[in-house]
Amino acid sequence: MSVLKKLAGETAMYGLSTMVGRMLYYLLVMLHTKLFLPEQLAVQVQLYAYAGLSLVVYTFGMESAYFYFARKENDRQKYYNLVLSAVILVSIFLSGSIFVFADTIAKMIEYPNEAKLVRWMSVIMAIDGIVSIPFARLRLEKKAKQFVTARVANILMNIALNFFFLIICRDIYEARYLEVFKPFVDLFYTPEAAPGFIVLANLIANLMFFLFLYKEFIDFRFVFDMTLFKPLWVYAFPLFVMNLAGVTNLLFDRTFLQYLLPEGFYPNRTTKDAIGIYGQCLKLSIFMNLAIQAFKYAAEPFFYSKAEDKNAPTVFADVMKWFIVICATMWVGICLNLHLLADLFLKKKIFHEGLAVVPWLLMGFLFLGIYYNLATWFKLSNRTQYGTYITLTGASITIALNVILVPLIGYLGCGIAFSASGLVMMTLCYYYGQKYYPIPYHLKSGLCYIFGGGVFILLDAFLIPSGTLSNMVYHMLFFILFCIIVIFSERKALPARFQKILSFK
Repeated sequence: MSVLKKLAGETAMYGLSTMVGRMLYYLLVMLHTKLFLPEQLAVQVQLYAYAGLSLVVYTFGMESAYFYFARKENDRQKYYNLVLSAVILVSIFLSGSIFVFADTIAKMIEYPNEAKLVRWMSVIMAIDGIVSIPFARLRLEKKAKQFVTARVANILMNIALNFFFLIICRDIYEARYLEVFKPFVDLFYTPEAAPGFIVLANLIANLMFFLFLYKEFIDFRFVFDMTLFKPLWVYAFPLFVMNLAGVTNLLFDRTFLQYLLPEGFYPNRTTKDAIGIYGQCLKLSIFMNLAIQAFKYAAEPFFYSKAEDKNAPTVFADVMKWFIVICATMWVGICLNLHLLADLFLKKKIFHEGLAVVPWLLMGFLFLGIYYNLATWFKLSNRTQYGTYITLTGASITIALNVILVPLIGYLGCGIAFSASGLVMMTLCYYYGQKYYPIPYHLKSGLCYIFGGGVFILLDAFLIPSGTLSNMVYHMLFFILFCIIVIFSERKALPARFQKILSFK
């Protein structure tokens, strides 16, 4: 149990900082949906989707390879230098190419006037690729404090710059105050260009990573030994393909929605309106993804460190159980209070038109989180090719269902495709994992929590209409009922003092 507590503590540190940071980041969602219409935000949705796809290419599985080969402390600096050198080379080459051909790329993605944003995004991607390895080093060396400090500082800087460009510069431009600075602001600010400053703020904030990670660069030496690099590449390549397919699962909808959705599908809404609405509603499902990401930060090095432990399968099974308990509870909590969250974060009512897709997206993230947990078996048994096969299957399902469903039911098809893909990947990974690396998962309880959560969400949707304050109270009470059921189901695993309370002794 002490091992689980240690993992829970590290996950809590990553998770709390990530949650706090993202909650601060949600101030930007509130700001952007208040200032801009969906069509104005469509280009941001598209560019960040492309950036997410590209980041996998920039790192090409080297983070996992570093974890695997640098497990022995005396090997860490050698592999750190090698991996970071390789990622720097690839990042400079890819971003340099994008920067040079930005005008052509902007035309290809149907935003011909946004070449400047493409160039800014190319620099952001290069920075993200390069700093991913120092961040991996911090995780491996259990330096969670430095990790989360850099991440949270980046978000705070991003928020501050967004408020500066979008509020302060706007007000100075309109001569509301600080008119002495108006000639300077007039050099770069116009209302039409304002949405683009979202990307510029991100770029400047990302440059600050080098300041916070300077210690990780001081002892870095650029080296490239092909003999030493070859086994890393052999290990990483299947993971690279797997990650590329996995990111396709996550981002295909945002990347290709503009091409799959028929013009005029939604009455009085353009395709770019639909992209903006879907992109902002998607952010309400990020709460689940945050928990999964925080878990991955702590769990990946943890699983590698426990590979030789004879009790590892039992520990992994317990980790999975509590992961499902927490994520299923989050799924129910968000879905039952979705309209409250929408009123809080999505300021213009036009964005609320896409809320029906959020429960599907949350379910997809739940399945994907379980898959990440199950994926331990092929990473530790060096059968990473199975991860490639499974993730490619999931990506194929995502692409096929998006192509079929989006023209029929709009962006709701994106959510259904995502959840179906996650379900298939989770099932296949469990099946092959039990065959090659058996782990005694608590299958019955896991299925009960997932199925029970789905039932609660459906009952709430049919029995309690949304919109009034009293109904919001009923939604919250219904969620509390689910939490009580979970607590009583797991009461034997709670500390003795809580067991005594729940036994009414």
